[in-house]
Amino acid sequence: MSKTTDTKEIVTLRKQLADLLTKAEAHASFDDVVKGFPGKLHGVVPEGLPYSAWQLLDHLRIAQNDILRFSTESKYKSPAWPMGYWAKKPEPPSGTAWPEAVKQVTTDRDAFVKLIATEDLFAPFAWGDGQTLLREALLIADHNAYHVGELLMVRRLLGAWKK
Repeated sequence: MSKTTDTKEIVTLRKQLADLLTKAEAHASFDDVVKGFPGKLHGVVPEGLPYSAWQLLDHLRIAQNDILRFSTESKYKSPAWPMGYWAKKPEPPSGTAWPEAVKQVTTDRDAFVKLIATEDLFAPFAWGDGQTLLREALLIADHNAYHVGELLMVRRLLGAWKK
């Protein structure tokens, strides 16, 4: 991937994409939703839902990392769908799994924001089927917004969201 000469419009697009991934624009941000989430509730599956907060968080982590790695590594192979994208058990596997997953989501998100700032948004990846960095940025934004909304709903159903 190579950076193109940025016009004013491209600079604006890069900023808007970065904001879309990092800020609370039209909804609660990832950072707000995971902050202070009670540990005793990480593995609880609310009635009527198929997954816990842990399973949602881990899915966000895996999927975003998959998109980042696909966007930067020509020989990267994605996990098997759908098994490779979801934690099998509702509870985190360790006491450190939740904060480690949160850290990876934010670290990978920040790495993707750096890509948006420095790489060509429109050039198809040589290793894909026409995917571009712009398409992958929009995919992360759409996917994360959907699942962060679900994570917020889990918090509400568990009585752990007071905003």
